Amino acid sequence: MSLLDTEPKDVAALPAVPATLRTKRRQLLSRLLKSKAATISVIILLIVVVAAIAAPWLSPHDPFANKLIQRLKPPMFSNSSGIYLLGTDSLGRDIFSRIIYGARVSLTVGVSAVAISGVIGVLIGLLSGYFGGKVDDVFMRICDVQLSFPTILLALTIMAVLGSGLDKLILVLGLTGWVPYGRIVRSQVMSIKNDEFVLAARAAGERQWRILFQQILPNIWSPVIVIGSFTIASNIVSEASLSFLGVGVPPSVPSWGTMLADGREYIGVADWLTIPAGVAISLTVLAINILGDWLRDYLDPRLKNIL
Repeated sequence: MSLLDTEPKDVAALPAVPATLRTKRRQLLSRLLKSKAATISVIILLIVVVAAIAAPWLSPHDPFANKLIQRLKPPMFSNSSGIYLLGTDSLGRDIFSRIIYGARVSLTVGVSAVAISGVIGVLIGLLSGYFGGKVDDVFMRICDVQLSFPTILLALTIMAVLGSGLDKLILVLGLTGWVPYGRIVRSQVMSIKNDEFVLAARAAGERQWRILFQQILPNIWSPVIVIGSFTIASNIVSEASLSFLGVGVPPSVPSWGTMLADGREYIGVADWLTIPAGVAISLTVLAINILGDWLRDYLDPRLKNIL
């Protein structure tokens, strides 16, 4: 057989995997577009993400610059420096610019804390569910102890001791949020660890860590992803709550929570200090929760033919 005869078959065989990926992407996009609520949520989250990434270019004014001469100006106030779309705060800082920069803090805390708690929780859940016995008893008792304390109260106590700071806030939320991952992953591992593909890997002499991370973990990603989406929203609310109480990020850092705290003293005479930050938190958290609900239904094999 000549080279010319075999070349078209080889070339035709190459796009097989990309074609499968394109098909899955089209299915995902088509199912997403069928849900108006999920589509609107994606648009809102894209706006928040773009605002966080491009904050230096989108902000019309310096969010850190104090200009007491123009403090508490209402929305659409303008002077020689330009237009202040959402007005100014008690120190004369542009609220619109601070809202844009506040998206950075919220997304950074939400995603980073989920990464920390997800890694810890998944690892503990894998070990606890797979090995069982004393390992399971120790980890589950640790879970029970942590669940006996309200998460926000535990985070508040730790932050009060450590002091405010973005890195400390991320670490505290990450270390206090791993329990849901651990318990869900544990139950998933216990339900599949005696399935045929796991038993076959054991019979083939596979090492324990290879069975855990190459056989079991890829089959339990769906609930982990869903938990992560909801936890991002929870972390955003926790960051805003702790910052509102003065133990989150430093007051000088533009944050939706600190903006609410700064505006509460003037809510009767200057409601534009708190409304934009409150709306930003509500829309972002609502969009993440709606998208998390849709993602849960999409990843559920029993509902794939319904969506």
